[in-house]
Amino acid sequence: MQIQCSNCSAPYPEQGAPYRCSRCGGLFDYRAPFVYDATAVDRAQPGIWRYRHAFALPEATPSISLGEGNTPLVWAQALGKKIAFKCEFLNPTGSFKDRGSATLVGFLASRGVTAAVEDSSGNAGASLAAYAARAGIRVRLFIPDSTAGPKRLQIEMYGAEVVRVLGTRANAAVAVQRAADQGATYASHAYLPFNLPGYATLAYELVAELDEPPGSVVLPVGQGGLLLGVGRGFQSLLQARVISRMPRLIGVQARACAPLWAVSKYGAAGLAWVADAPSLAEGIYVRMPVRGDAVLQMVAETGGFFVAVDEEEILPGRRALAQMGFFVEPTSAVVWSALTQVVHALPEPVVVILTGSGFKSALE
Repeated sequence: MQIQCSNCSAPYPEQGAPYRCSRCGGLFDYRAPFVYDATAVDRAQPGIWRYRHAFALPEATPSISLGEGNTPLVWAQALGKKIAFKCEFLNPTGSFKDRGSATLVGFLASRGVTAAVEDSSGNAGASLAAYAARAGIRVRLFIPDSTAGPKRLQIEMYGAEVVRVLGTRANAAVAVQRAADQGATYASHAYLPFNLPGYATLAYELVAELDEPPGSVVLPVGQGGLLLGVGRGFQSLLQARVISRMPRLIGVQARACAPLWAVSKYGAAGLAWVADAPSLAEGIYVRMPVRGDAVLQMVAETGGFFVAVDEEEILPGRRALAQMGFFVEPTSAVVWSALTQVVHALPEPVVVILTGSGFKSALE
């Protein structure tokens, strides 16, 4: 297992599925880059598991799949440029989270986990519930009471037990950690690193689909797992000499809760200005990203940056994307306002990740 504590370097245990280091409470992460080999891609495998060789998971890990990945890449003329939109909202449960859930649930199944808990504002919970159902794992989901009705219904339909928590997204995180402290397996999409190789497959697909590697990739950022996984995917392609340069990664946050943007712009002092104001972009509403330092470092290493989007720009952005044929949820729609601000400064080809389906949110 190529995973260790990022604080004390303790290796990930050979048994169980702890979400943090028992020695120091640190965060587990991969200690080496993913290794990509174009000749090892096995197209006979389901979904993203054709890239299994790059996952660095135990050999006994089952290929839990609902056909995730291989989402359409659609070109459109927008804002004076030709832009490629990667339609992650067309994954099986309607969001990019399915890539990470496939590898995460596969790992949990390899460790004999039969029941787990998780906290989510919607998409991660729905995705975990679906893949856990596929693997025969019972799930209890802690969600903020404000979670959009369609997402809550979707979670329940997959058979997960839903625990509604009053207050903010952070309150749900506190509640689930209490359950974890009492012995429950915490299948955290934020703390556990096993979703990252799943997200890396998006980078592999983009390079295979384009005539030349992306110059820029624009995507919404909450915890930042997708950005981190995609960045590591590009790093593995660079290491394998499939590409000769890294794309610039552009992370987009809602200004109502934009800690990574604030730190990148103002340093640590910027956190003092991060508020818990309400936002339509519930999927990226994360005040303290668990892997924030790693996400900031990844963006800096690619020459990228963060963009903050005002609340009143989110729904117009959603409408603009819909009028191009892309029906996404408000969280995903933050990319449009970001494009209007920076698209002319971005290296081409420009790729925009559309992360979540519009059917997951109430219609305005």
